[in-house]
Amino acid sequence: MQFSIPVVHRTNIKNTLSIVALQHLIKEIKNAGDDLSLKSIVLCGNGPVFSAGHNLNELSIPENQKMIFSLATKLMNTMIDCPIPIIACVDGIAAASGCQLVAASDMAICSNRSSFSTPGVNLGLFCSTPGIPLTRVMSKKTAAYMLFTGTPINAEEALRTGLVSKVVQPEELDDEITKLTILIGQKSRSVITLGKKFFYRQIDENIKMAYRNGEQIMLDNLELNDCKEGLQSFVEKRKPNWSI
Repeated sequence: MQFSIPVVHRTNIKNTLSIVALQHLIKEIKNAGDDLSLKSIVLCGNGPVFSAGHNLNELSIPENQKMIFSLATKLMNTMIDCPIPIIACVDGIAAASGCQLVAASDMAICSNRSSFSTPGVNLGLFCSTPGIPLTRVMSKKTAAYMLFTGTPINAEEALRTGLVSKVVQPEELDDEITKLTILIGQKSRSVITLGKKFFYRQIDENIKMAYRNGEQIMLDNLELNDCKEGLQSFVEKRKPNWSI
């Protein structure tokens, strides 16, 4: 029902988002989204670092730079367009574009020993693209603090300001992810897909326009077979049988 994608396959490079890693994530997320048997995707790191961000050795080569940021943008769009929820599972450091990956996920569960930062400014490269999802999911003042100082925030600060969904003890992280994916797995995929698409669409709309469009989305939702089944199951006091 859920599919786990490691950020990269090796731990000796701090799970950096190399060109290969970016291509891997784009491909795996798209494939998982196309698999109708799946209802959620989990992004996880290997070792004590979720992801340290872009591979700076690759980024220092001028010929790579445009490709790297083009792939990063494609990854962000792939995550938004993915029809099922993406959950970041963080146990350790999420820095720069690694922090961006957390912010761009639909939900994020982290251990209490995790930290989040956008330290590019310390190296003379402002984390402009990581700031895009950060400023959309968390307190603007906290995002600005992270971006302009490069200073990390801890797990509790990330929860309080909206970057993550929940903080747990390290030994509880796997169980918490399992519980979350089971909860999502019990829902109708077609309803989740409709809901996710409108969720991101309405965020940037004028609130009155969002309500007008939301009205039609609710009516469209009522026309789905799974919605009809869900309402009927409520009347009949039984569990719904979703199409997928």
